[in-house]
Amino acid sequence: MGSEIVAAKAYRHMWEEPVLTGKNGSGTVFFSGCNLKCVFCQNSAISSGGEGAIITAGRLSEIFLELQDAGASNINLVTGVCFIPHIRAAITDARKNGLTIPTVYNSGGYESVQALKLLDGCIDIYMPDFKYMSPEKASEYSSAWDYPDVAKPALKEMFSQTGPVSLSDDGIMKKGMIVRHLVLPGAVPESKRILRYLHDTYGNDILVSIMNQYTPMPSVSSHPLLGRKVTDDEYRRVVEFASEIGIENGFTQLGEAAKESFIPNWDLSGIIR
Repeated sequence: MGSEIVAAKAYRHMWEEPVLTGKNGSGTVFFSGCNLKCVFCQNSAISSGGEGAIITAGRLSEIFLELQDAGASNINLVTGVCFIPHIRAAITDARKNGLTIPTVYNSGGYESVQALKLLDGCIDIYMPDFKYMSPEKASEYSSAWDYPDVAKPALKEMFSQTGPVSLSDDGIMKKGMIVRHLVLPGAVPESKRILRYLHDTYGNDILVSIMNQYTPMPSVSSHPLLGRKVTDDEYRRVVEFASEIGIENGFTQLGEAAKESFIPNWDLSGIIR
């Protein structure tokens, strides 16, 4: 990515975790570009495919206020790692002009502490992934062999900025950290290692979202593992393990979440007036 902000969609997303969605949806801004190269990426059209439009930090600030005016519960910044200085400027400007709802930094977890420190005071809720504990899987699946060594201090910095989870009286998250973990096919032991690490490190001061929405994309259709969905048994074993080790605060997914219909249409709605 270059020095200008590129974004592909902004709207009230109704399918985030309940503490973010509420009744009116999470005001979600999808940025283009990514610092990971996940072979199974569902959003490859914007992460690496060039979809999106260039906007200014001033326009981004306006988008935040438009989402708030539409009733969004929060501002949800999806994969903004390439644009952290601009995001900081946009949040600062929007707050001067009346932004009061929480800000959410929604990322792949592969962040530098130095970059995250630029967001200190601007982000109310961090929502990183924790994808891998194994450097081998991180290398094969996301071209980031050092993912575990980068993600651990990144999450520590995020938590240090927000502290434990805080909810409003109506159950909407005001502050804290949600860590998402997408269960992958054939990777139950990996998922268990990640959940064990999260609970040993943060206890129940964070929310853990265990996701079963892995969707095999055409790019991995011939892969012996990634070419299939997660089985009900695999997901059940991961969820049961979370309960066994004492994870009490978090979310699981029910029903058929692994559908391509959940992938947004990158039509620039909410981005370009």
